Amino acid sequence: MRLTLAFAAVAAAFAASAPAAADEGMWTFDGVPTDAIRKAYGWAPDAQWLARTQASAVRLTGGCSASFVSSEGLILTNHHCVISCLQNLSTADSDLVAGGFNAADRARERQCPGQQAEVVTSITDVTGDIQGAIAALTGEALVKARDARIAEMESAGCTDRAKTRCQVVTLFGGGQYKLYQYRKYSDVRIAWAPEFQAAFFGGDPDNFNFPRYAMDAAFLRAYEDGKPVATPTHLKWNPRAPQEGEITFVVGNPGSTQRLLTETQREFQRAERLPLTLILTSEYRGRLIAMMEGSPEKTREGGDTLFGYENSFKAQSGQFRALNDPAFTAKMAADEADLRARTKGNAEIGDPWTEIDTAMAGRRDTYLDGVFLERGPASYSRLAGYAQTLVRAATERAKPNNERLPGFTDSALPLTEKRLTDAVPTYPWLEELGVGFWASKAREYLGTDNADIQALLGKESPEALAGRLVTGSKLADPAYRKQLWEGGAAAIAASDDPMIRFFAKLDPRSREIKMAFDRDYDAPVTAAQARLAKARFAAYGDKLYPDATFTLRLSYGQVKGWTERGKPVPSTTVMGGTYDRATGQLPYKLADGFVKAESRIDKNVVYDFVTTNDIIGGNSGSPVIARDGSVIGTAFDGNIHSLGGNFGYDGTLNRTVAVSTAAIQEGLEKIWPARALVAELTGGAGRR
Repeated sequence: MRLTLAFAAVAAAFAASAPAAADEGMWTFDGVPTDAIRKAYGWAPDAQWLARTQASAVRLTGGCSASFVSSEGLILTNHHCVISCLQNLSTADSDLVAGGFNAADRARERQCPGQQAEVVTSITDVTGDIQGAIAALTGEALVKARDARIAEMESAGCTDRAKTRCQVVTLFGGGQYKLYQYRKYSDVRIAWAPEFQAAFFGGDPDNFNFPRYAMDAAFLRAYEDGKPVATPTHLKWNPRAPQEGEITFVVGNPGSTQRLLTETQREFQRAERLPLTLILTSEYRGRLIAMMEGSPEKTREGGDTLFGYENSFKAQSGQFRALNDPAFTAKMAADEADLRARTKGNAEIGDPWTEIDTAMAGRRDTYLDGVFLERGPASYSRLAGYAQTLVRAATERAKPNNERLPGFTDSALPLTEKRLTDAVPTYPWLEELGVGFWASKAREYLGTDNADIQALLGKESPEALAGRLVTGSKLADPAYRKQLWEGGAAAIAASDDPMIRFFAKLDPRSREIKMAFDRDYDAPVTAAQARLAKARFAAYGDKLYPDATFTLRLSYGQVKGWTERGKPVPSTTVMGGTYDRATGQLPYKLADGFVKAESRIDKNVVYDFVTTNDIIGGNSGSPVIARDGSVIGTAFDGNIHSLGGNFGYDGTLNRTVAVSTAAIQEGLEKIWPARALVAELTGGAGRR
C-alpha cells in the first residue's frame, strides 16, 4: 500500500478513542462488529464466512497482504508487493520489473528471495498472562519481564518452526495482548506480474489520487517440499464489475496506525520525527536520482529503492500537513479532553497522560541518538543490515530464549535466518551511497565532536568510510553470511570483514541506546497506555478496535465515490480511459502490452474502483471481498484524503483504491496471456 495521512479535509475524522462510526475500523477477527455491520447494511457475515475468509487471507513478510484464490496455492496480491522479488531476479539482460513476468508453466515459477507467506490459524487472548508477568514492575525490569514472557509463550505455542510461527501482539498500547498462530510457507514463487508501466501508470502524480488506471496486481504461489501447497479453502475468483453501493470487505494486515496517541505524542510527531524524516528522505532521494542520471544500469538497479523513497516522501508529507491542520488537530484534542473528563477522579486510571508527557520529554533529548546510532548505516544499506543482524545474533543466540532481544527469539529466528541467507543481489554503488549518506548525516546532526562520531568515523570522510566498508566486505556472498551465522560468536570474532568489524564496534553503543529507550520510554508508556485502554473501555464500552499492528484485520464499507471541491468523483474507471489519459511521455506512457492489445481489449471493463473501507499501509494486496465471499478486487492505494487514516477516519472522503478482478482477467486473457492461470482461477471457463 501507499498510505499514511492527510490535511484539512480530514478535520471531521473520528478518533479511535470513541466508538467507531459506520465503515470506520480495522477490526480484529475475534472482535468483528457484526451488529454494527448488520445495522448499516442489513446483513453481516456469519462465523462460517469469517472462518473461511480468515483461512484464505495471507500475510507477506515483505510488508503486504494477499489471499489464496485457488486450491493449488495461488496467491493474489499487488505488483508493488512483488517488485522487490522481480528486482532481485532481474539481470542486465532480463529486466523483470520493466518487462513483467509470465511463467509459461509452474516449472518456471521462480522463488522470491526472503519472502514468506503466513495464514492465521488461531488468535488467543493472553492479556492476563502478560500483564501478570509485568505486575508492578517498572523501568527496564518491566520490559525484560514482558519480553521474556512473550518469548516463552511464542516458543511453547509453535514447536514445529518449519511450518508454524507464533507472535504475541500488543494491542491498545499494552491494554491487550493476543497470541497469533500462523501456518507459514517459506517457499513463495512469482507466477505472473504485468509490466511496471502498466502497474504504475500515472506514476507519482497519480499516487494517492483517483481516477486511476493501474494494473497493480500480481500472482504468487506457495510451495512446500517442492510442490504447490493444497489450499482447499480459498476465495472464489469473481471477475465481475463492482456495483455502486454494494457492501465490500477488505481483509488484510494494516501495518501501523497512531490513532491512540496522546496530544504530547502527536506533537512529537509534528515537531520532531516528521520534519527530520522528510529532510532525510528528500535528500537521499535527490542523491539517488543524481547517481542514476544517465545510467540505464543504475536506473534499473536503483529503481525499486527510488520507488520506495518517492512513495514514502509523499506519504510523510501528507502526515506532516495533517498534523499542521488546526481543524484536524482540534478534533483530536477535543476527543482527548472528553476521555479525560470521563475518567477524572478514577483512582484506578490515575493520570496516564502526565506520565506519558514525562517520558516524551526525555525522548526528545535522546531521539537523534536513536535515529543515527541504534541501527547505524543499516537504515540505508543492505550489507550493513546483514552485518548488524549477524553481530547481534551472535550474542543473542548464546542466551536463553527468554533473555534475548525481540527478533532473535526461537520463534523469530527462522525468518531472520531466511532473510539473512537467501541470495539477493547487491549493488556496490548503491551500498556506498547508503553508507556514505548515513555517515554524513550522522556527523551533521550529532556533531563532529560527538564521541560516537569520533569513534566510528575517526579521521575518515563519510565517502572514504563507505568505500572501505563496502569494497572490503564479503557479505554480498550468501555463503559467507551463512558461514558467519552458523559459526556464531567465534566466527564473528574471527572475521576481518570491515562491515562486521564496524558493527562489532557500534553494537555495544546501540544496545545502550535501546536499553535507555526501554527503561525511560517504553516501560512507563506501556504502563500508562494499559490504563488508557481501561479508561476507553470504561468510557465507551468494549466495541473498540485497536491501532493497526500488521496483523489480520477486517474492514467493511461500500463501493462509493465522493465529492471533491463541489464535483462528484465517480467510483470506477474503465480500461479505455487509459488510452485517453496517455500522453506518450512518462509517467503517462502506455505500457507496450496496452499498445499491442488495444484492438482486443474491452475498453468498457471496469479497471480501478474506490470503496469506503478503512485501510492503511500494509493492506496493499488485500482482497476486496463481496457479500458472497468472492474476491472482486485487490486494494493497492488510497485517495489523498486517506493519508489522514494514520490518525483518524472520515467516511465522507477517505477511500480505498482497488484494481478490479474483471480488469486483471482482461489482462490475463488479452494483454499478457496466461491461459493456465485463467483456467485455474475459473475452473477452465475463461471469460469470452
